[in-house]
Amino acid sequence: MMENNKKKEQINLISMLVIMLSVPLYLLIRVYGGNETGQEGAQYVGKESCIECHANEYNHWVGSDHDKAMDHANENTVLGNFNNQQIEYNGMTHKMYKRNGQFFVLTDGENGELQEYEIKYVFGYDPLQQYLVEFEGGRLQTLAITWNTKDSSWYHMAEAIYQDQIIEHNNWLHWTNQAQNWNSMCADCHSTNLVKGYDVQSDSYHTTYSEIDVSCEACHGPASEHIDWVSRSSYRSGKGKNDNYGLTVKTSNIDHQEYANLCVRCHSRRSSIDDFQPHADMYNHTIPNLPTNEHYHIDGQIQDEVYVYSSFTQSKMHKQGVKCNDCHDVHSTKLLFEDNRLCTQCHRADDYDTYSHHFHKYTGESGEAVIADDGVRFDVGEGTKCVNCHMPAQFYMGVDYRSDHSMRVPRPDLTKKIGTPNACNQCHADKSVDWAINYVKKWHGIGRPYQYGQAFNEAQTGSEKGFNDLVRIYQDEAYPDMVRATALHYVGNHYPVKGKAVLTEALGNSSNLIKYSALQGLRIDDQESLDIILTLLTAQAKAIRILSASKLYLLEDNLIPQKYRESLQTAKKEYEESLLFNADFPTGKFNLANYYYNTGNTSQAMRFYEKALKQDSLLHPIKVNLAIVYNARNEYKKADALFRDYLSHFPEDGSTLFSYALFLSEQKRYDESLEYLLKAARFSPDNARIIYNTAMMYDFMENYPKAENFLMKAVRIAPNNSNYYMALLNLYVKYKKTEKAQKQAQVIVNQFPEINGIEQVQALLP
Repeated sequence: MMENNKKKEQINLISMLVIMLSVPLYLLIRVYGGNETGQEGAQYVGKESCIECHANEYNHWVGSDHDKAMDHANENTVLGNFNNQQIEYNGMTHKMYKRNGQFFVLTDGENGELQEYEIKYVFGYDPLQQYLVEFEGGRLQTLAITWNTKDSSWYHMAEAIYQDQIIEHNNWLHWTNQAQNWNSMCADCHSTNLVKGYDVQSDSYHTTYSEIDVSCEACHGPASEHIDWVSRSSYRSGKGKNDNYGLTVKTSNIDHQEYANLCVRCHSRRSSIDDFQPHADMYNHTIPNLPTNEHYHIDGQIQDEVYVYSSFTQSKMHKQGVKCNDCHDVHSTKLLFEDNRLCTQCHRADDYDTYSHHFHKYTGESGEAVIADDGVRFDVGEGTKCVNCHMPAQFYMGVDYRSDHSMRVPRPDLTKKIGTPNACNQCHADKSVDWAINYVKKWHGIGRPYQYGQAFNEAQTGSEKGFNDLVRIYQDEAYPDMVRATALHYVGNHYPVKGKAVLTEALGNSSNLIKYSALQGLRIDDQESLDIILTLLTAQAKAIRILSASKLYLLEDNLIPQKYRESLQTAKKEYEESLLFNADFPTGKFNLANYYYNTGNTSQAMRFYEKALKQDSLLHPIKVNLAIVYNARNEYKKADALFRDYLSHFPEDGSTLFSYALFLSEQKRYDESLEYLLKAARFSPDNARIIYNTAMMYDFMENYPKAENFLMKAVRIAPNNSNYYMALLNLYVKYKKTEKAQKQAQVIVNQFPEINGIEQVQALLP
């Protein structure tokens, strides 16, 4: 009676990103030291092996953010006041105290009740320090109770960050849950030689590291062969430098992109597909996020916590060759200068460090302080600092004030055009946007250069101009690769058909950043696109191979040429391994379940859907996919309950309303099915498939006028789909509407002369 939905299509439609995205660890180990590198070559030997020859660098590192990234909890490392302190949150009194030289907290645990926990590790030290607690299964969790080292006070992280909600114990963001798990969320950036060691079968960790903090080999790689190199005669003779001194990671005589890539695995919002490998291409383990979606404003400014990389690599500074160490001492992690000398290393002070450039009063001049939109006080003189205008900051984790590294010119005009923030009004929060625009015009003239955020904003309308601007940005090599890759992202999202040639061409780019972004947006809709993606199964970068496999593994075997089948199986295995690597996350379990469902393993699919939902009951899309699995297993009551649960949260989701309507039809609950079909049609009025099925339900109910009306809508929405024309013809024949049937037959003959069954259609002509 009704069109048969392919359940695999439903699963694919609803599934989330294949690679689990890293997210900020606001409330953030039993993972313990060891030298389990798993490598046959260079081995980790520890910082003590470096001190004799590199004492100066070592002394700079001691006491740095990297040195104090993590440590065991003791009297020397714990900064918080545990002298019988307490704070209030969510109607509970949380206490911090010591007993027998150990540190404890009384706080809400996994069941929501107050429980005592011993603190095993400290995490960070400035401007805040967090505390880690051991749980079963090798887990380390980060307490929400946090020490503000600037103000020497306690605060509750959830209260500071999630001000519009109360984080209960069953929330994924609660400190006892996965969002605040050290093993998966932050360990690889706070310790050296981290191996996550997650076992999907037992849902437990055996995480290891060689050093508890970010030590020498975290950046330089395992040093055993470097020590061997030092002992060779080539060292004493000054020869042999071309072998990088026996180190697996090159950190000197490298360009700006190579330098940024040294830092990307930690200083970026990213996806991970494997444990970090210091000798490997970045795209074998890490995929940096583009400056898009809710993490950034449409023009690339920071919004959520993004950790610098994708901001810095879209900047003009990076494009012109500026490196991380041009501003930061890489061993102490401190800025080289705390004033404008940081910028006048490159920019002429007599041009830029002047009143005629910044137009702000100097310290000591008369005037009043201003209070920024985030409550920060800026005294007279602060406006003369380059970073306050070109790298505006905002708070993360409640008290951590971080600058935007995209290093841009303040643009209040873009605030008015596309709604993005600008440094002028962020600081002068009491002034209007027009006030800021007028001052910029007064100081710097009327004209403003084009900014790529305008193209990204326009692209969301789907306009021809938006498409042309995206293509222009991608093709212009004057833009940084990060910006060009982001343009391709919007091409794939908003112009997948029109932009196919551009995406295809970009797959030949030497930059994996551009290539990966293009591959994400390319659809397999003809032989050309299939052939191109097949060739990428043997790409050098694992991320490219995995993404290719994720697009190909559902295809029938006869569509894959024999010469590619082995490489597809290899890439498919890597794809599954990446899913298993991330299966400690609820979204990771969700993606793994989708994979199992689509490969015919419904029992494993059900298992991991259920595990994901148990881990995060607020990850509502799981409910739809699990409902589909329950339906396939004839567990109809469970399926019905999940559909209704999901729709209680998202009552305007046309796609799921449609899926539920089909489910109800299969259960012969036709009146209810029609009710949900009509709701689906109301919220997805341009979905011809929904409109068609609604027509078929009216036809089944012998309601000819409504059936005709909806079929005519389907034809208008999809004028090139012959199925809807034929359905309308069959309707006219069924209800003996001879004249309409003849006219419809003529339309079909004229428009679809090669359609199957054309002879029967022609027989209806007068």
